[in-house]
Amino acid sequence: MALREPADYAAVSEFLFAQRAHGRKFGVARMRALSAVLGHPERMVPCLHVAGTNGKGSVAAMLDAILHAAGWRTGLYTSPHLVHLGERVQVDRTALTEREICDYTAELRPVAAALVAADPDDEPSFFEYMTAMAFLQFARRRCDISVIEVGLGGRLDATSVVTPEVGIITSIAMDHCEILGDTIEAIATEKAGIIKAGRPVILGRVPRGAERVIREIAGQRGARVVSVTEEFGDDLARYPHTNLEGDYQRWNAATATLAARTLDERWRITPEVIARGLARVDWPGRWQRVSLGGRRAILDASHNPEGAQVLDSNLAHLAAETGRAPIVITGVLGAARARPLLETIARHASVIHLVVPQQPRACSYEELSALIPASYRGRIVRSTVEHLFPATDCCTAGGPDDVVVVTGSIYLLGEVMARLT
Repeated sequence: MALREPADYAAVSEFLFAQRAHGRKFGVARMRALSAVLGHPERMVPCLHVAGTNGKGSVAAMLDAILHAAGWRTGLYTSPHLVHLGERVQVDRTALTEREICDYTAELRPVAAALVAADPDDEPSFFEYMTAMAFLQFARRRCDISVIEVGLGGRLDATSVVTPEVGIITSIAMDHCEILGDTIEAIATEKAGIIKAGRPVILGRVPRGAERVIREIAGQRGARVVSVTEEFGDDLARYPHTNLEGDYQRWNAATATLAARTLDERWRITPEVIARGLARVDWPGRWQRVSLGGRRAILDASHNPEGAQVLDSNLAHLAAETGRAPIVITGVLGAARARPLLETIARHASVIHLVVPQQPRACSYEELSALIPASYRGRIVRSTVEHLFPATDCCTAGGPDDVVVVTGSIYLLGEVMARLT
């Protein structure tokens, strides 16, 4: 019988988050052992596997919408969550409930204890617990197909125990360099670790050096490569439309379109199905427009150098659209991510509100301030999420005619959204 302690959700979530300290044995061996004890639930539901530096969450949501439009029961596994932990594991876009998380944790803890008894380094990490929950939920809810987003990298990610119908690599850029490597080619090698023998791989818009590495690895594994650039070219007008805003989302829509087309005929994917799915994508926090008591606000998780380039274009378009410089609220994890983001924000914002997300790796006020270019002539304010968003539909930054953009860490977006709902 599965253990029932800890019984309440607060204790369970505290236990799960405490497992972030585990994972000393880097690689997928521990996840393979856990999956084997569970009866390999990852083999019970066909899947698409999505890796990439940016865009993988959006592409995963697009694929989920397309598959749902085709009439299939879908599982969706993404990370991190915005507000609720259960958002990471969804069936037909219904998230895991607190009760389900408690029950799965109670089921998994004795399994983990048995693994640890054999090897103390085999204590599952937080991400491995959540990945196991996803595999079990999708199998038990009899999903027809699932979309699995890589957590970090690809080659050594816990999700790489799957053998997908199609693998997808959305983009390659410099991020998580301390783990994945300090060159585009090294990072591409890690991302290409999701490529499985004989399984097609969809390649989004990536630098030439990254493409060369990915094609070489795909060739070694007999995996056909389908390239967005080859299929759609450089003219944005040829790219599919989606209800998510931004040119980059049309690049993502092209990646999702090619992945859906690559599925075999049993999945009944037609051009009409793809168009219908792309018109109905639900993916919060990506240049998402919201109303705060009649005020205009935009929530956007741009948190690394490649994301900063996209943000630069979006902020320029916003200023042209509204005729005024926006007020920007930002908080970031890590100086390497903060520098390009703050340089971008400083080119467009009338006021910058600095906040510190409630995460151990969050940049301090001092670190953020030091990264704002000396040429910036706007106002810089140190604040908190609680002060800026004191109640639902309320923001204290700026006046009623100002547009507020909240950008940076996805954890910051989650803290803001928690106060708006």
